[in-house]
Amino acid sequence: MSCCSFCKSKNIETLVEFGQMALAGGFLKEESFSSEKKYPMTLIYCKECYMVQILEKIDPVEMFNDYFYFSSAINTLSDHFKEYANEINNKLNLSEKSKVLEFGCNDGILLKPLKEAGIGTVIGVDPALNVINTIENKNVDLFPGFFDEKMSKALKKEYGELDVIMANNVYAHIVDINSTTRGIKNLLSKDGVFIFEVHYLGNVISDLQYDMIYHEHIYYYSLVSVIEHFKRYNMTVFDIKEIPIHGGSLRFYVTNSNSFQASDISSSVYEIEEKETLAGYKKEYTYKDFANSIYKLRNDLIDILKDLKRKGKKIYGYGASGRANTVLQFCDIDSSLIEFIIDDAPAKQGFFTPGSHIEITTSDILLGENKPDYILLFAWTFEAEIRKRNKDFFNKGGKIILPLPEVKILD
Repeated sequence: MSCCSFCKSKNIETLVEFGQMALAGGFLKEESFSSEKKYPMTLIYCKECYMVQILEKIDPVEMFNDYFYFSSAINTLSDHFKEYANEINNKLNLSEKSKVLEFGCNDGILLKPLKEAGIGTVIGVDPALNVINTIENKNVDLFPGFFDEKMSKALKKEYGELDVIMANNVYAHIVDINSTTRGIKNLLSKDGVFIFEVHYLGNVISDLQYDMIYHEHIYYYSLVSVIEHFKRYNMTVFDIKEIPIHGGSLRFYVTNSNSFQASDISSSVYEIEEKETLAGYKKEYTYKDFANSIYKLRNDLIDILKDLKRKGKKIYGYGASGRANTVLQFCDIDSSLIEFIIDDAPAKQGFFTPGSHIEITTSDILLGENKPDYILLFAWTFEAEIRKRNKDFFNKGGKIILPLPEVKILD
């Protein structure tokens, strides 16, 4: 019988059955259409530890060995991680004697400003060879692979205990989450800090962000579920910060329960915990209501796209992300409704979206003879940046269709 990946409880409840879905990060060429794999995807809720998660687990090598997401291609993220590096450097009084590791480091978007801040030892871990190999900073120690308990033991022999371990938008992606947490516990010094950013379940619920749900995003964290998880490892959440990136995320600061930080828990932890309890984050009905609402959103989007196509309008997508691929597949959108998807990352251009098989192209198409009347903005959390990049298209009458948090058309 199926169980929760965190606490192994079998007391789980099905929320949404998405059906058969291709991997959201599995961009492909036309010749690979016939061999593309699809997997069932079911969103569940654990009544014991309050974790919302994907029931089906896919081999992580298949999901992340060859990855198409390069963080540095997004200006908003570059600015975000520079500020992030400055914050933790000041907050934790890091120096040339400090040892810091980030797993899921991607193309080094955070490692670079950390090293520039004067931190002595900066270590990056990532399983995607095509991404981690783009990091050219010789002062950063790089290890290809998945961070887990086994890797932590090898790293401990080489570096000793670490002062800081970080994971940004990856702690939700790990199949064997308990092995990774044991690795963190093993490698941190007594007063060391684990910092991780994840998309916040509260925003997923309040903004009906079903586009965040896909196989690669296995877990959807609330504070109450994080507290329950780390309690099993004698670790404590001592600070938390709400940040706007990715449509709403939380930055968690976690330490050993016998460290000096654990005796000084910030007021923000108590405030968010109380807010979640009052909002019913420990109650099944909260998630049932969410599930019913996203089915309605799906129907609203399909209706508006079909209506515009009946009127002879041309619609392209913008933002070929994992989030886009959930919307496309859940809503059964293919090239008969959207002819192209624009993406500003060169690594994706010329490929096709998984499942829906829509060609990915550059933003040049917005100003050519074949320009669309509307763009369906899958990258809706980056609306301001996309408007700035493509102001000529919008100045000439181009319109946006927003799929979330409600379906609507913007001039």
